[in-house]
Amino acid sequence: MRQTLALALLGLFALPLWAADCSTTIEANDAMQYNQKSIEVPKTCKQFTVTLKHTGKLPKASMGHNWVLGSAADEPGIIADGMKAAAAENYVKPDDTRVIAHTKLIGGGESDSVTIAVAKLKAGENYAYFCTFPGHAALMKGTLALAK
Repeated sequence: MRQTLALALLGLFALPLWAADCSTTIEANDAMQYNQKSIEVPKTCKQFTVTLKHTGKLPKASMGHNWVLGSAADEPGIIADGMKAAAAENYVKPDDTRVIAHTKLIGGGESDSVTIAVAKLKAGENYAYFCTFPGHAALMKGTLALAK
């Protein structure tokens, strides 16, 4: 009886170790930097949430940031079209089918989240994330991959 109870309790405490973490928080700052250069999405997740937190103090008009996800091959086009879009459009071309997901444009002290359907991601595909505020993508970018 004691062994069974002990094993049951051990199993309960170990459960969080088995559960996939289906979210992450990325910080962006006034020095145009993300604090993460790569994200690995567990394939066991049905959805994956990315929260972008602007840790700086500058307003979005001068140092706004967003988080945009697309295939690595589409990155240059998404950025070019995003820079043509207005701040009111979050510097993302409206209805751009190349964009898998994006947050809104945020300023210092703000945050926003976006949830991605993991079924949209393919193992082995090269995905990139970046900030489309004009000029920021040169420094603010990273890679996202579906775990194998």
